[in-house]
Amino acid sequence: MRYAVVATDPQAGVTGTKPSTPGLLGQLIRFALIGGFCALIDFGSYQGLRALGMDATPWVDVARAISFVAGTTTAFFLNRKFTFAGGHQKGAGQIGGFVALYTVTFFVAVGMNRWMLHLLPESSWKTTLGWLVSQATATVINFVMLKWVVFRETAPREKARHEKDQREKIVEEN
Repeated sequence: MRYAVVATDPQAGVTGTKPSTPGLLGQLIRFALIGGFCALIDFGSYQGLRALGMDATPWVDVARAISFVAGTTTAFFLNRKFTFAGGHQKGAGQIGGFVALYTVTFFVAVGMNRWMLHLLPESSWKTTLGWLVSQATATVINFVMLKWVVFRETAPREKARHEKDQREKIVEEN
């Protein structure tokens, strides 16, 4: 019995090139620009929540958690689109990598913020400096892991092998 392969994706038969990722310098620049924008979202929501009364323990930690989620979720989608487009793949593996990475950096950011608030002397800049250190730590972890794990680009040889396997699979099915 022969079966026809029917594509449900309207783009399935369209050949095109996958967006390429800029070089490392280009990625760093884009990551920094997007990160700056998302840091404004993060810091703005953190300060806004603190102004609404979430300024004492444990509420300051909750405020930092909410601001982290707002900033990093925005950063993930913008970086996927503009910084690491060559490594963008659909699927559970990439989503799982994102969730694992951001779970770790979430605890790093909130924990580093808590530690800085404990270590730094009382001053008007204490919460800002604590946020800045926690954000910088999470940012470095995020760039490294997004580039080399979550949005890892397939090597040309591995990509060619995968495409060949896919073609052979389609031939075998027909």
